[in-house]
Amino acid sequence: MRAVNLLPRDHGQRTIKKESLPVLVGGCAGLLVIAVLGAMFMMGSGKIAAAKRGLDDLNRQFEALPPPPPGPSAAQQQLAGEQNARLSALTTAMTSRVSWDRIFREFSLVLPDDVWLTSLSAKSPISPATNTSSTGGSTVPSMFTIQGRTYSHDGVARLLSRLQVVPDLTNVQLISATRSKVGKQPVVEFTIAADIASGSGSGS
Repeated sequence: MRAVNLLPRDHGQRTIKKESLPVLVGGCAGLLVIAVLGAMFMMGSGKIAAAKRGLDDLNRQFEALPPPPPGPSAAQQQLAGEQNARLSALTTAMTSRVSWDRIFREFSLVLPDDVWLTSLSAKSPISPATNTSSTGGSTVPSMFTIQGRTYSHDGVARLLSRLQVVPDLTNVQLISATRSKVGKQPVVEFTIAADIASGSGSGS
């Protein structure tokens, strides 16, 4: 007798498996996305934590720095001002100092043999500014003044021209020149004035 299979075929099960395949793929993809996002979040959290630790270290280093030194007190500022004033006064005095030995040596070298002096007056300038203001063409010099006698006006002119080449004298001017007699000798009495040049205190 021939055997007959009365059980239904499995077409329904195969259909169910084929229909559930996209669902499984979608679920796996979702899990993968979640895993990637979680990894990115963990990495970002690690970077933020590292940056925060670095900032904390910098703050601790800043707090460990010593405090800045205090500024100068009022007494120290006053003392510094007094020192500056003294230095300025010393500089002015050194600048206005005149090397008279050099000036007189230069003057003796240019004095003609036929000229003799009756008086000589000299005074130092108060400051370089005073010396500069007194060297104008319209100002009568008064720092270096000589009076003397010679035999003629030519002798006066010769002395005047020689004084004008002395480096330490400036604004050399003939104040007066008059004829007179000393006993029976005719002479010319003269007065010549000049100023002291700036910087004549340097050197020797």
